[in-house]
Amino acid sequence: MTQLLLDLRPRQAPTLDNFVAGANAELLARLRGLADSHSFDAVFLWGPPGSGKSHLLAATARLADKHRAVTYLRADQVNVGDEEIPAPPGGLVVIEDVEHLSEAAQIALFRLFNAARVVGLALLLSGAAAPARIALREDLRTRVGQSLIFEVKPLGDEEKSAALRRHALLRGMRMDDGLVDYLLRHGRRDLTSLMAVLDGLDRATLERKRHATLPLLREVMQLQFDKSENETRPV
Repeated sequence: MTQLLLDLRPRQAPTLDNFVAGANAELLARLRGLADSHSFDAVFLWGPPGSGKSHLLAATARLADKHRAVTYLRADQVNVGDEEIPAPPGGLVVIEDVEHLSEAAQIALFRLFNAARVVGLALLLSGAAAPARIALREDLRTRVGQSLIFEVKPLGDEEKSAALRRHALLRGMRMDDGLVDYLLRHGRRDLTSLMAVLDGLDRATLERKRHATLPLLREVMQLQFDKSENETRPV
């Protein structure tokens, strides 16, 4: 019989410390700088889904909130009925997935770029690709292109393996090397998906009062795959 358990362990909040840097050390140093109320840089991050952009934006906002006012918005949350994006003087404005901004929101962001130096604003933006390859108004593309632009570089397998082992350790899981190797060979390539499988495996071991085994890992991976397929299948 399967025992249903509530996972009461708190999820880790995204921080710059728990992001696996890999080849992104320079980027992390720049993001730490944005937390300083005297930093007025504009930084643009790009990379495919699962590369860690959302983690980095949330972590930077969380760190900066200790030192300056922060406005954090996804593109679909940018409401520009008053033709302005909320931007407290001296603060940090974070906007996720700028390629999804409406026409009015793009105009508002362009104006914000122009006013940033005057009111002492720092900007942190993200997109799925480099500014030259995303759909933006040309005037806004020019402004974004003048930012400090960083590609969020993917982790190598050794770095992913270390991250998965650390995540398992934090959850109190006993993971054989063979399980991590199998997950890396047969799982999705992005770390977010791999971590989700690991969390699912942890829940399964608790519910069934079993150690993590290869058959159980395969079962969890299949369940995650089926769930993903159902979520993306047209209704």
